[in-house]
Amino acid sequence: MAEKLVSSWYNLHSSVPSSYVQPPERRPDNAVFASGKLVPVIDLGGHHRPDIIRNILKSSQDYGFFQVINHGLSKDVLDATLNIFKDFHAMPEDVKIKESSKDPNGRCKLYTSSGRATKDVVKYWKDSLTHPCQPMGEFMKYWPDKPHGYR
Repeated sequence: MAEKLVSSWYNLHSSVPSSYVQPPERRPDNAVFASGKLVPVIDLGGHHRPDIIRNILKSSQDYGFFQVINHGLSKDVLDATLNIFKDFHAMPEDVKIKESSKDPNGRCKLYTSSGRATKDVVKYWKDSLTHPCQPMGEFMKYWPDKPHGYR
C-alpha cells in the first residue's frame, strides 16, 4: 500500500520532495516583519462586544493572527485537547484513515496537502483532520473513536 499521508513519508524520502519546497523569496527568513511590534492580544473578557469585534477584525487584517486571552478555557482543558490531537496524529496511517473515514458524505475527513496539487503551487507538508462540530448529535458519530477521549 502506498503511503497516503505526508506524515508517513519520513521513511520513504531522503530529502523533501521539490513540490514541497518553497522558493527562496517565499521563505520566512526573507519575509518582512514589522520590527518592535507585538502580537495583538484580544481580551474576550471585556464587556464592550463591538470593541472586541473591531479588534479581531483589525488584528486579522493587519497581522493575520492574534492571541486570545480570557476565553474561559482552563489550561488543563487546552493541554488535554492538544494531547488528544498529538495522540491522533501519532497513530499508524491505516488507523488514522479508518478512524476518519466513517462519514458517508465526506464532511468528516482526513486529508493531506498532496491531494490538492496544481502545477504552480508549492504544497504544504501537512495532514489535516476536519469535521463539523454543530449540531453535536448529528456529526459526533462520525468523529474518530481513537484515541480514547477524542469524543
